[in-house]
Amino acid sequence: MLIKVIIVLTLIVILGSLFSALFFLTKDKNGGKRTVRALTIRIGLSIALFILLLIAGKFGLIGHPL
Repeated sequence: MLIKVIIVLTLIVILGSLFSALFFLTKDKNGGKRTVRALTIRIGLSIALFILLLIAGKFGLIGHPL
């Protein structure tokens, strides 16, 4: 159950980072360091979530509900 909560929270943070990058892209007129930083965080979290899913699947923490 804990792994599912971690997965959902990570997805929410990834979406938040994506929308903050969109906000910074539309509001910042000079440069784009905040946009790049937000997208970098999103990519890092996505990779971490993918690795977490692989590890959780390997150890049987997630699987078929039936």
